[in-house]
Amino acid sequence: MALATIPFGPQHPVLPEPVHLKLRVEDEVIREAVPALGYVHRGLEKLAEIRDIHQMVQIVERVCGICSMMHAMCYCQCIETMLGIEPPPRATFLRVIWAELHRIHSHLLWLGLFADSFGFESLFMQIWKIREKIMDLQEATAGNRVIVSVNIIGGVRKDLDREQLRSILTTLSEVQEEMKRLDKPLLDDYTVKKRTREKGVLSAARAQELGCVGPTLRGSGVAQDMRLGGYAAYRQLSFEPVLEREGDCHARCKVRYREVFQSIDLIREAIGNLPEGEISAPAKGRPEGESTARVEQPRGEVFYYVRADGGKYLQRVRIRTPTFANLPALMTMLPGMYLSDVPVIVLSIDPCISCTER
Repeated sequence: MALATIPFGPQHPVLPEPVHLKLRVEDEVIREAVPALGYVHRGLEKLAEIRDIHQMVQIVERVCGICSMMHAMCYCQCIETMLGIEPPPRATFLRVIWAELHRIHSHLLWLGLFADSFGFESLFMQIWKIREKIMDLQEATAGNRVIVSVNIIGGVRKDLDREQLRSILTTLSEVQEEMKRLDKPLLDDYTVKKRTREKGVLSAARAQELGCVGPTLRGSGVAQDMRLGGYAAYRQLSFEPVLEREGDCHARCKVRYREVFQSIDLIREAIGNLPEGEISAPAKGRPEGESTARVEQPRGEVFYYVRADGGKYLQRVRIRTPTFANLPALMTMLPGMYLSDVPVIVLSIDPCISCTER
């Protein structure tokens, strides 16, 4: 029987990202999947050549709104290394607090969309209702719901007072209790298991071979997380990667669900150990040479490479995002699956195409 080609995306009712796949199918079974990229290219890396190092902090935040705080933190770490700047201890803890708030709201966004992908619209709305509390926290502490713009070269631009810290702890306790009540409908429901178990299976060896990162990799049982490297204040916090070993869509869902609670614990520990002092160090001079940094975004490792010659502008900013690293695995997971499984499997890697294409 001849194979038919079915386009998936770049617009789809389930997916918020312009993922475009060319699916070669036989009856209802996928035989081949080929990605087509380039729908949201914005030339953000090129802007490094005409914007100074401080303006670039705001530009890299626009690579992706959902993980904007981590983009800015990774970029700032590169420049701080080149300038020989050490951010104050309080600034590193504040970076962790806002980074983990970003991770929580990103995972809640994904969990809601994942529920919607297999038809649980009420569960989708419940999870996003909980997420609103995190968005309100970000607005109250940083002035914006998504792109918080707290990072500057040398530290952070905003501090948190006792009342704000108390509000964060109170809200996180509410989020924790509300998420616990969604454990069974999200993970143990018969329909959920039927749609997610043994779908898009990726073994640990295959995940490593394909260069996977983040929950996609940890869902296959590989304990890789850039926070283990101890950047910012993570070296002073208790941390172990969340792992599941089945390597299917259900396992990747469980990793993100459990990481919500892990992030809550990390924020509590960071607030409990928050040192007094300054929140930024002077950023003087112009960078020269090369520098790299790696940060764990909600979707996995983001890698920044920066090159400068001592001039007003940078020579090069190169970004490798987690979705780019996970796309080869997605193309491996789809063949052999039914056409109806495609939205669930695609969402299981939490794709961010605006991150990937820039």
